Amino acid sequence: MDKNNETQIEAAVFRKMIKHLQERSDVQNIDVMNLAGFCRNCLSRWYQESSHELGDDISKDSAKEIIYGMPYEEWKNIYQK
Repeated sequence: MDKNNETQIEAAVFRKMIKHLQERSDVQNIDVMNLAGFCRNCLSRWYQESSHELGDDISKDSAKEIIYGMPYEEWKNIYQK
């Protein structure tokens, strides 16, 4: 597999994982953290860190909005138990 294909596949998998987590708002971050060792907040932090490594300037709040599918405070008010 060439590197471009690998990157495209990885990106597609990441988008599917984010979509799945957005659809499973019933699953709390603490549950994901306890089972998998990471949560939506970790993903948003990694997203922001990776953007900086690649020369972009995505804010913490923007990264969270990408991962949560809405502003983080809104998600917390609607879904966090």
